[in-house]
Amino acid sequence: MERLPKIALPGIIAIIVLIIILAKSAVTIGAGQAGVLFKTFSEGVVTDKPPMTEGFHIVAPWNKVIVYETRQQELSEPIRALSSNGLDIKIDTSIWFQPEYENLGKLHQDKGEAYVQRVLIPAIRSASRSVVGRYTPEQLYSSKRDAIQTEIFTETNKLLEGQFIQLNEVLVRDVTLPPTIKDAIERKLSQEQEALEYEFRLQKAEQEAERQRIDAEGKARANQILSASLTDKILQEKGIQATLELSKSPNSKVIVIGSGKDGMPIILGNQ
Repeated sequence: MERLPKIALPGIIAIIVLIIILAKSAVTIGAGQAGVLFKTFSEGVVTDKPPMTEGFHIVAPWNKVIVYETRQQELSEPIRALSSNGLDIKIDTSIWFQPEYENLGKLHQDKGEAYVQRVLIPAIRSASRSVVGRYTPEQLYSSKRDAIQTEIFTETNKLLEGQFIQLNEVLVRDVTLPPTIKDAIERKLSQEQEALEYEFRLQKAEQEAERQRIDAEGKARANQILSASLTDKILQEKGIQATLELSKSPNSKVIVIGSGKDGMPIILGNQ
């Protein structure tokens, strides 16, 4: 095998070096990500320019690009806290968050890649304990779930102000009480429900009794009016009208006019 010309060897070496440099200089940023540029021999972290966007980039081989997830992320965090009367409460929370895109360089410079552990988790724990401490176990278990969720979100947002983290939502998924307290609350709620149901039945019974009373009074009043209006002459007239109707019937009968009491007709039939 013939030796390579002396002029070819430096060229091959140069190509290899160029490939290595390009490999170290090429940076690909994926979908939903952004890059923070660190300039080794100048100002360090670039904070006065927007972060590097998705796609392919060429940077100087002595510089570094730190890639961050910029889409909304979820953090599940169980938190133990004390209620207003000192009982141990456990709440399971979900936090929806993302870094502030325009301040990604400042976030990296001040907090670093571990900003979730350094800032977000301590903030959500502190806010949750503060909020839970305002309520009794019964309130936390039943009626105040939405309220504490909103308050934890507000308190956490205050703690994250100026920290370059965008908090989107805080969800309280579950509240766990000591078993004895939970059983006592459930018994109380059950008794309250039974009392409400009994009260409802009483109201229905009272309403039905009132309806029957009004109906009876109405009927009695109608009978009084009818009795007052039925004079002897009206009764005689009604009797005569009924007699005339009966006389039209094909059944055999004998009608004696004026032979009854008060001159009312007497009807003699074949029955």
